[in-house]
Amino acid sequence: MSLSRTVFRTLPLNAAMVLAFASSAQAQSLVEMFDAARGYDASFISAKAQFEANLAKANQTLGGILPNIALTASATRTYFEGRNDNGAAWPISPNPRVYGTGSGAVVLTQALYRPAAWAAYRQGGHLLQQAAAQYEAAEQDLLVRVTQAYFDVLTSEDSLALVKAQKQAVGEQLASAQRNFEVGTATITGVRDAQARFDLANAQEIAGENDLRIKRLALDLAVGLSNAQPKRLANNTKLISPPTEDLNAWVTLSETTSPTVRQAQLGLDIASQEVNKATAGHKPTLDAQISYSGVRNVDGSATSPSGSHIFNPSAAVVLNVPLFAGFSTMYRVKETVALENKARSDYENARRATAQATRTAYFGLVAGLSQVKAYEAAEASSQSALDANKLGYSVGVNINIDVLNSQSQLYQTKRDLAKARYDVLVTNLKLRQAAGTLTPADLQPINDLLAP
Repeated sequence: MSLSRTVFRTLPLNAAMVLAFASSAQAQSLVEMFDAARGYDASFISAKAQFEANLAKANQTLGGILPNIALTASATRTYFEGRNDNGAAWPISPNPRVYGTGSGAVVLTQALYRPAAWAAYRQGGHLLQQAAAQYEAAEQDLLVRVTQAYFDVLTSEDSLALVKAQKQAVGEQLASAQRNFEVGTATITGVRDAQARFDLANAQEIAGENDLRIKRLALDLAVGLSNAQPKRLANNTKLISPPTEDLNAWVTLSETTSPTVRQAQLGLDIASQEVNKATAGHKPTLDAQISYSGVRNVDGSATSPSGSHIFNPSAAVVLNVPLFAGFSTMYRVKETVALENKARSDYENARRATAQATRTAYFGLVAGLSQVKAYEAAEASSQSALDANKLGYSVGVNINIDVLNSQSQLYQTKRDLAKARYDVLVTNLKLRQAAGTLTPADLQPINDLLAP
């Protein structure tokens, strides 16, 4: 059997991928895997719990400005025996005796002037917004992580399919070279060269299988499924449109909408309110108090043998003026001012880092789309080169190694083209993440590109 026939019997790489990774298990789409990850991913669930905790913590600040109502009650039982200095019993009868006393009071306190409480309340509003930004950032991070793990599996599958296809082609070339050597139409050099290529392909296949196993475990860990099988791209010629806005527009957007920047900005606002709270330690406070109290004496008291009821409603305005707190307030102010400066630097660092991440993702997306077009042209050229080498071999112009090299180049180009497409889809999400506009709805356009 000649090599020309052997080469024509090798499977196209796309068909090899389908056959190599066909499974009886139902493949899942990207949206399905993300939905599974939302209920499984420990870091995302932790972020959700932290959001709920921050929400409750922010609402605690209402206690400083809303009315506070307290109820107190007590009951006592007293044994009383009264005597004069000369030992004679008191004239109050009966003597001794046992009587009970019950008391209760309801006190309402409303803050009229508490600068620290109002600063804490405004701080609570910033905490609410910061909690929402933290949760949004966690969701966006989960989106990118699941998508990256999803396409990492597909990339590893493509690499393994390439190695399997090359191994099959080299194996058939090795068999052909051995037959030609046996009949005297080829030298031992061709056999040894084919054997070396076959051994290398075998080693690469082992490494590729291990890499695929690791990538699948990572995807299972991310989405909480067992043996998760991602769907492949159905239409390799259709991807996403390039960004219509220029780079500066994306950078400007990221500096205002990015959850990371918003968290840092809100952290600065919270630190500023902390300074106000500390400064309020030097200021007086003014509260209004309304109380309604009563005392009931059962079976008399120390001075009267008969029971009584006493009611004592009252209203008061309480002024508290701090005079000296052992320098603690002064040093607390210094501490909060330093922390405010730190928060301002953290905000500036977050703004710069986000702008840089946006630029990196933007250039990566533009370059990735151009790279896809270049690989598509390279694929067509590689296919033409392979066809030409096959024809040249069939007429005796080329040798076996020329055909094998052309076939290997075509397979590698197909693999690199597929990876470039995957990278474009992931980079598009990273650009939106950096700009702060990434939502679960952004997965649907990618999902529409997958095989049904």
